[in-house]
Amino acid sequence: MYGLARPLLFAMDAERAHDLGLRALDVAWRSGAASLLSKVPAPLPTRAFGLDFANPVGLAAGLDKNGEHIDALMALGFGFVEIGTVTPRPQDGNPKPRMFRLPSQKAVINRLGFNNAGVDALVRNVERADRKGALLGINIGKNKDTPNDIADGDYMYCLSRVYELADYVTVNISSPNTAGLRELQEEQTLRRLVGTLREEQERLGAKHGRRIPMLVKIAPDLSDPDIEACARVLTEMQVDGVIATNTTVSRIAVEGVRGADETGGLSGKPLMGRSTTVLRMMRTRLPESIPLVGVGGILSGADAVTKMAAGATLVQCYSGLVYRGPGLIKECVEAIRRRKFAPSGGPLPPAA
Repeated sequence: MYGLARPLLFAMDAERAHDLGLRALDVAWRSGAASLLSKVPAPLPTRAFGLDFANPVGLAAGLDKNGEHIDALMALGFGFVEIGTVTPRPQDGNPKPRMFRLPSQKAVINRLGFNNAGVDALVRNVERADRKGALLGINIGKNKDTPNDIADGDYMYCLSRVYELADYVTVNISSPNTAGLRELQEEQTLRRLVGTLREEQERLGAKHGRRIPMLVKIAPDLSDPDIEACARVLTEMQVDGVIATNTTVSRIAVEGVRGADETGGLSGKPLMGRSTTVLRMMRTRLPESIPLVGVGGILSGADAVTKMAAGATLVQCYSGLVYRGPGLIKECVEAIRRRKFAPSGGPLPPAA
């Protein structure tokens, strides 16, 4: 069905198509027709961060910023769905247009800028959701008008608001669309921020009698020394996991392509190489006790297997869904299953 709908969606402005697609998904779910959009994969149990996932393929943050479509998205067969990024106060984000497709490259550029209805609205939406079949991650950030030197207050507020509702929380310090946000990845700043949030995480865990894992999402544009420093800090702070990576500001992979000069974060196929390199580098620098989530450029089951081979325990999709549709979910799960249970103990060639 997605193959039939895609030409119509691609004829629209990208952000309008995004909103229409989610509304259509909700209608399909409420009518019981979600199975027509995606065949739910058989379970492939995976454990990470002390959590048990039905399968290792998830939805990356950004598609459902306010948690308005949780149940419909979970019905597609994801092992986990990550909503957000959410900020303490509502904000409109950057001026439109702010989302662009590069079809020849199977890529998307966005400069949305943490547009969301605020954490209180997200909490209400999560409380209303049934949440069947998948785990829920909540991605938190800071408001754009909050200076970096007091950004920890925004993150702490969001963490405290979503703590009881999330299966895990992701700290987003790597979006390129909020001015200055990526400066929070600098070593000493990162140490202060993550240290403060780790203390709050433990305090909230003691208060609620349940410890919720906290992950940190990093950028693909970090230099090698920055990756070393980031890994060092995250190891010292004993974070529960790392998501590698967010979108890139680099245009090397799409140089000369029409529309590639739009500002914002580039995702999709051109991100695959760099995001996987960062993933692999982080895996060799972090202890095995800190699992990695591989995201960036997954457009096939083979891509998901590549992320696993680079050190990921879980993977996430976003732009791949724009180009491939919900069928990508099962394809990725089945490719990972074949690799995991290869008779020789090594990977089997994944399906294209």
